[in-house]
Amino acid sequence: MSNWTRRRRLLVPMAFAGAAALILAGCAESSGDGGSGKTTVEISGGITGGEADALNKSFDQFTKDTGIKVKYTGDKSFEGNIVTKVTGGSAPDIAIVPQPGLLKSLIGTGEVKEASDAVSKNVDKYWGEDWKAYGTDDGKFYAAPMLANLKGYVWYSPAKFKEWGVEVPQTWDELISLTKTITEKSGGPSWCAGFASDAASGWPGTDWIEDLVLRQAGPDTYDDWVSGKVKFTDPQIKKAFDSVGQILLDPQYVNAGFGDVKSINSTAFADVAAKVADGSCPMTHQASFLSSNFLETKNAAGETTKVAPDGDVYAFVLPGEEAGQKSVEAGGEFVTGFSDDANVQKVIEYMSTPEWANARVKLGGVVSANKGADPTLASSEFLTETMKTLQSDDTTVRFDASDLMPATVGSGSFWKGMVNWIDGTPTDKVLADIQAGYDN
Repeated sequence: MSNWTRRRRLLVPMAFAGAAALILAGCAESSGDGGSGKTTVEISGGITGGEADALNKSFDQFTKDTGIKVKYTGDKSFEGNIVTKVTGGSAPDIAIVPQPGLLKSLIGTGEVKEASDAVSKNVDKYWGEDWKAYGTDDGKFYAAPMLANLKGYVWYSPAKFKEWGVEVPQTWDELISLTKTITEKSGGPSWCAGFASDAASGWPGTDWIEDLVLRQAGPDTYDDWVSGKVKFTDPQIKKAFDSVGQILLDPQYVNAGFGDVKSINSTAFADVAAKVADGSCPMTHQASFLSSNFLETKNAAGETTKVAPDGDVYAFVLPGEEAGQKSVEAGGEFVTGFSDDANVQKVIEYMSTPEWANARVKLGGVVSANKGADPTLASSEFLTETMKTLQSDDTTVRFDASDLMPATVGSGSFWKGMVNWIDGTPTDKVLADIQAGYDN
């Protein structure tokens, strides 16, 4: 079993690294091929819009301290184009890669540079062996993690819960009971969901299944499932589908604000935020990043949505079979270098430090699992709690399974299978079809 399959423990940060000047001095000592290096370092990735602007701004202090300019350019087609660009000789200095599987494809081109010793030491100190293993291929370490998101949240209205006289559930059975109670009290579906996504429809459904496999079967089975040792046709995987089906396949419980069960496939994954915000959808399942979508929504009174325990919207982690289970699924990006240039290497090293994590986190909307980062800098109480969960030594974290599986399965037959399942294809047929993706 590879290193990344071991149980991951994240320690709450006890202290921060030294001053930025010392870190930057260390960068200079450990950078690439020496020399003055490029005056502007180019970074590319799939992050766009306001988050792209914040990413560029996160380097302001670094540029003041070093004179090195950093220019990030976002591309919505990044994931589909980056391998072609690299093999065609048009690689950026640095790429922000969102999936370990895509990272391995890029490493396969022979163009990705191994990480420096300084970056490797930072990842050992601030992240841990599992995160490091996601950026490792064939025993060689290439890419440090950047930011993170915590999956498996259930978003809800605290005010509505108070009105209905219900509380946040502590177990899966309590969640199912809550689902029934809300439907009875509200007179409508208790959940909304959206699987539609440009060129990637079905992925929100994979997150549901992954959460249940991790919580019901445990991290070891989850790891074996990711590696292919446990097949989709295994009873443990079918149990997860059956559990999710208690909610998503029951017309009494979905699809609040949108329609029937099949409307899940035609509903854009981010559109659920507006329905939760205005109270027309009692609950939805989505990752921590949905908090940023609420910034653009209005509550029932037409006011800006407040995300807080006493606000319009808040979230709890999807519970497991037993109260107190602390197994969660996460996603994230990896900082991938294509140049040995001294200044490119300085930027890569800086991005592996708590200082950069703090600079980006305090600009809002994101979190980091870097255990040297300060969670109090997060832009909301929710994001602070998310960071603390990722950093807690009581939390067992596993990376998104579909991102770790071969592309023919993880972003192929698994995604397609979730869509077919919602459309009415029997579970056994769906599981067999997903498993067949390994033969493609």
